[in-house]
Amino acid sequence: MRSDVPDPLHDPLHDPLAGELAALASDAPGTLLDRIVARRVQVPAPLGQVRVAFTDHGVAYLRAGLDKEEFTAAFRQRFARPLLPADRPPAGLLPALRDGRLGALPLDLRGLSDFEAAVLRAAAAIPRGQTRPYAWVARQAGRPKAVRAVGTALGRNPVPLLIPCHRVTRSDGAVGQYIFGAGAKERLLRQENVNLDEVAALAAGGVYFLGSDTTRIVCYPTCADARRITPAHRQGFRTLDAARAAGYRPCHHCRPGLTA
Repeated sequence: MRSDVPDPLHDPLHDPLAGELAALASDAPGTLLDRIVARRVQVPAPLGQVRVAFTDHGVAYLRAGLDKEEFTAAFRQRFARPLLPADRPPAGLLPALRDGRLGALPLDLRGLSDFEAAVLRAAAAIPRGQTRPYAWVARQAGRPKAVRAVGTALGRNPVPLLIPCHRVTRSDGAVGQYIFGAGAKERLLRQENVNLDEVAALAAGGVYFLGSDTTRIVCYPTCADARRITPAHRQGFRTLDAARAAGYRPCHHCRPGLTA
C-alpha cells in the first residue's frame, strides 16, 4: 500500500474510537478533571451559609446545616462523584441566591426521573413573592392526582433556593413541610413579602381564591394580579368551581386549575 494513502482502519475520520481518543488527548488536564469530579463552595444565602456543589454542566447540589465532611458524604452518596474544593463559586450563583431568581445560572439535574424533573420545572416557574399549592404543581407536572408524590419529589430537590420549592404550599393555606424545616420555609416566604397572615386569615374564612368583579378573573391569593384587586371589588371563593359558576375565569398568570 502506498504510504501517502491513509489507512481507513487507522484514520480518525473513519475510526470512532480513534477519534474519541484523539479528542480526549487534546483536552487540557484541568478540563478532563472537571468532567470527572465536582467542585464545592460555601456561600451566603437567605438562610445563612450554604454549601454548593457544581459540575462542568452546572450547579448540582445545595444544602444548609452540613459541615464540609457531611456535605461531601451526602453528595457522594447521591451522585457517586468525587468532590473537591473550588477557588470561587460559579458565575451567577451569588445573584441567584440573593435575588431568588435563577437567571442564566446553569443547573446540572441529571439523574432525576421524568416526573421529578417535571415537578422541579413547575416549581421553578413560581415567581418570587408568590406561592402555589402542591395540587397545582401536580397538574403542571402532568399527574394531577399525584399530590403526595409531588411532596416527595420536592423533598428530594437537589438545589433548593435555586429551584424555589419553598414557594409550594398546602391547599388549605398552611405553609407545609420543607427540606430545611417549616420555620425556614416561612422565613423565606416572609423575606419575599408573601403575606402569610392574610393567606391564613382568608383560609380561616374558607377563601382560597380571589376574584375581581371588574375583570371577572380569579387568582390564587398571592398572585400579583390578586394583590392589585381593591377591597371594594374583591370576591372570595372556596373552590375554583364556585368561581367558574359565578362567571369568573382562571387567571392566565397564576393559572388556577390550568395545566402547562
